[in-house]
Amino acid sequence: QVQLQESGPGLVKPWQTLSLTCTVSGASMSAGLYYWGWIRQPPGKDLEWMGVVSYSGSTYYSPSVKSRMSIIRDIPKNQFILELLSVAPKDRAEYYCGARKRLILGASEKTMYDYWGEGTRVIVTS
Repeated sequence: QVQLQESGPGLVKPWQTLSLTCTVSGASMSAGLYYWGWIRQPPGKDLEWMGVVSYSGSTYYSPSVKSRMSIIRDIPKNQFILELLSVAPKDRAEYYCGARKRLILGASEKTMYDYWGEGTRVIVTS
């Protein structure tokens, strides 16, 4: 059973870099079975696909965050990390990580993923 667990600071200040970690258990990220993605949901809004990293390290990002976002793999720790530069109040959201076997850019719904984390809340405030 694959499990995903998000972690990171609950509060960040404007213009800081947000770094969130998704820790994977029950599967090796480098095994080639899954694509590993980040999705977020701002308060009162729909889920928003942010980006995904493949088992080989290829990355794909939403145009809305592409200029500010990176997904980094830490294979020894079996983790993948979201880095979002220059955060603003609009980046306030519940952030989720997910895993799915096929690459579908823009997949934002929980039902589109084989595995889904519990989420971690991020508030941007000075």
